Amino acid sequence: MKKKHQPKIDLYKLHQADYAARRKPSLVELKPATYLAVSGQGAPGGPLFVSRIGCLYGVAFTIKMTRKFAGLQDYAVCKLEGQWWSDSGPDFATAPKESWWWKLLIRTPEFVRGDELDTAIAVLLKRGKGEEVKLVRLESIKEGTCVQMLHVGPYEKEPETIAQMKAFAQSRDLEFQGRHHEIYLSDPRRVPAERLKTILRIPVSKLPALETPKTP
Repeated sequence: MKKKHQPKIDLYKLHQADYAARRKPSLVELKPATYLAVSGQGAPGGPLFVSRIGCLYGVAFTIKMTRKFAGLQDYAVCKLEGQWWSDSGPDFATAPKESWWWKLLIRTPEFVRGDELDTAIAVLLKRGKGEEVKLVRLESIKEGTCVQMLHVGPYEKEPETIAQMKAFAQSRDLEFQGRHHEIYLSDPRRVPAERLKTILRIPVSKLPALETPKTP
């Protein structure tokens, strides 16, 4: 008996509210999400950064295609995302780029299991891929309440957008609390810098209440 065809899952359509972003800041509430992740340190676009992106996509597509050929639920591989920070704190942009830490991410359906990741890594190693693929892992990330905004333009001008997001948060008695998160909607190899679209997301929490001075 022929298996019933299952429609391909598109996580961006399934979780539209998570990726709603305009050129004005807004608040979003995010539930925990599953990602394929790989970390590193150094300037974006550097050899290590590019190599780790290759590892991440290699694993992502190997898992997807293995499931597809096995007749399991198919899905679209999501766009690249990344969390950024530095040893001096979440305001990484003020630190030298060579000192930046990053975690590259590809959102993945919750039904993808750890043994599928292990199999994909083994397949890639057998094909002669580098040992770096072993660094890719499955991870659940919980960000909760976040300020989110669409940045259009070069990555170097993101601080201007972040300043708007910070002012928006402060106007609502909120403060940044967590890692800077970016979702890359454009491919910088094909899109001019002035037209790049990137969703910026930063978790926030309530500002601590000011203590009322006691009357003597």
